[in-house]
Amino acid sequence: PSWMWRNTDVAAFVEWLRKHNDKVKALQPQAGLYGLDIYNMRGSIAAVLEYLDRVDPEAARVARERYGCLTPWQTEPSTYGRAALTKGYRECEEAVLEQCRDMLARQLDHAGRGGEELFDAAQNARLVASAEQYYRVMYYGGPHSWNLRDTHMFETLGHVLDAHGPNAKAVVWAHNSHIGDARYTEMGISREEVNIGQLCRQRFGDAAALIGFGTHTGTVAAANDWDGEMEIKSVRPSREDSYERLCHEAGIDRFLLDLAR
Repeated sequence: PSWMWRNTDVAAFVEWLRKHNDKVKALQPQAGLYGLDIYNMRGSIAAVLEYLDRVDPEAARVARERYGCLTPWQTEPSTYGRAALTKGYRECEEAVLEQCRDMLARQLDHAGRGGEELFDAAQNARLVASAEQYYRVMYYGGPHSWNLRDTHMFETLGHVLDAHGPNAKAVVWAHNSHIGDARYTEMGISREEVNIGQLCRQRFGDAAALIGFGTHTGTVAAANDWDGEMEIKSVRPSREDSYERLCHEAGIDRFLLDLAR
């Protein structure tokens, strides 16, 4: 939903980033804002084609042909996964993977010369490949679709860090269910799910700080349905037997509790 990003908080953060980059331009690498999730297949297809239209029209023609398999499903990609289970509907996997391989090969051929635009196009091709697989496996049940999604986010984070050099750092903003270490929750213990927090801890060790958010009560921007209109909703007071209630009763409006100490 666009309202998650089209708001004054994100606008203020982007403005801060621009000022920061202007200040350190000659001294340090530029900070950036990148998406990690898997849900914008239509936008990613458009981004790949837009890039190729500018730099290689023949490659753009081939990409349109490959992505043509997904064209009928772009506005409702979940229906593609359901249709792919039905005999008579072809899967788009091979064509999409072939396009992804071509974009990654292009990135290797232009190593150091393609710049941010080629990196973005390659990342969008990766997203289309992951999304195609995601919408196919989501109807099988079990942990497969969740694990594919969080693994995609973790791999995207890795590509962004790699593109910015060995000293790159990142702050990942995501829900607690993605950020916490799944191995120590019902997700991993009972449902065999992994998440980006677990994968970061396994790769980066103590260099990764996993920070969850909690509150007692208040208001949030939310919607009743996916892509629904934004509404301001009240948060019910925390349960009496919860950590949120204990934190509320501490009497401090906002604080960070470091459990690593």
